[in-house]
Amino acid sequence: MKSTKASDAPATVMEQFDRMKEKHPDAILLFRAGDFYETYRQDAVKASQILGITTANRKIDGQDVKIAGFPHHALDTYLPKLVRAGMRVAICEQLEDPKQKKVEKHTENNKEAQSSKSEKPQLTDSAMPKKKKKEEAPEQEQPKAKVETKPEAKAEVKSEQKSETQQERKPREPQMVTVNGDKVTHGHAFQSKTNPEDWYFTAKINGEQLKPQKMDPADLADYQKKEMTVPQLMERYYPTKLMEKVPEVAYKTPNVIAGPESNLTVDKFNVYKEKDEQRPDFGKYKFYAEVGGQKMSTVAPREELNAYFDRVRTPGQLVERNFGERLHLSSHYAQFKLPEGVDASGVRVAKDRADGKWKVSTNLGEHGRTDKKEISFDDGYALFKTKTATREQIAAKYLNTEITAMLNGPTMKMEKSASMKM
Repeated sequence: MKSTKASDAPATVMEQFDRMKEKHPDAILLFRAGDFYETYRQDAVKASQILGITTANRKIDGQDVKIAGFPHHALDTYLPKLVRAGMRVAICEQLEDPKQKKVEKHTENNKEAQSSKSEKPQLTDSAMPKKKKKEEAPEQEQPKAKVETKPEAKAEVKSEQKSETQQERKPREPQMVTVNGDKVTHGHAFQSKTNPEDWYFTAKINGEQLKPQKMDPADLADYQKKEMTVPQLMERYYPTKLMEKVPEVAYKTPNVIAGPESNLTVDKFNVYKEKDEQRPDFGKYKFYAEVGGQKMSTVAPREELNAYFDRVRTPGQLVERNFGERLHLSSHYAQFKLPEGVDASGVRVAKDRADGKWKVSTNLGEHGRTDKKEISFDDGYALFKTKTATREQIAAKYLNTEITAMLNGPTMKMEKSASMKM
């Protein structure tokens, strides 16, 4: 009986990994394992951090090994990310299918058996080599050598090919560069697959895909006629991406804003998602602020939310824009102005006798008088108590839409009744 040496046994997965790691210490090794690419130990930790995939502990060859992996068809997605992160990658393909090898070996043995049966049973000189060859066959296969050496050669070749490809590939020229130095690429419009009438605009900033925004039909028409450029579409659909960022320190230290009587300190400001299912704003993102001892929250408009995440407005500016009414800030009311030509003397703020509520209205002369609109407690407080709002500003805040419509409408004609003539 012939003894088998330990070195003749096929190398285990971890033995192959360790040997190849010695030859490629600066590369992340990706091992093909069925329908997945896997990497182990320290490579698994690096890959998970770069690719955003999870790691797991698995017992391999009797060892507890940290492992990370992804489906083989996702290689074209994950490999460029590793390369862009400055990693050298060695891909170790599985060159033999053990099941197929077993079938081939079984077929070969059957052929030899059939060949022996077809020959004469005498022990001739021609028969002896066949027997010797059959006895030596297990030593000639040496699966260990195939598993160990061929993946190494494959890894080196693939690594070199990827390196050459990266050198030959020229980076795409940006379609625009923002004030912050961010590069905008891949800006384009595309048609919805579910609703062909809808079109969306999207782009990448520094390689990161932006969330597509539904396009206005007029913008789409101008873009298709090349009358609207990518920079103009970026300004329209991603305005906060193009604004200058504020210093990060503004989010780490208290902000001071001008209050109605004295300066106010913004002690805390953040964003959260409403989780109370009983509230009407459940599931919406909200701003939370602590200012001068007051705790406040409000639903965050999309543009203001983008300004927060893109860091283009300080917490103090966001408080002024979103809690200005609550804090009775003069900066909040400065944005409201009556349309040109409207006589401010026609503005009236008074308590309605019918329901006892404070309301605002405006007399536009020959264009008529607006409806009476109820004002909030905070606006009334800013008007009468802190004096941080004017009647004109209150009228503009509540009535500008109606005033504009009336000014653009037909002029009322004041006719005297014939019976009133003397």
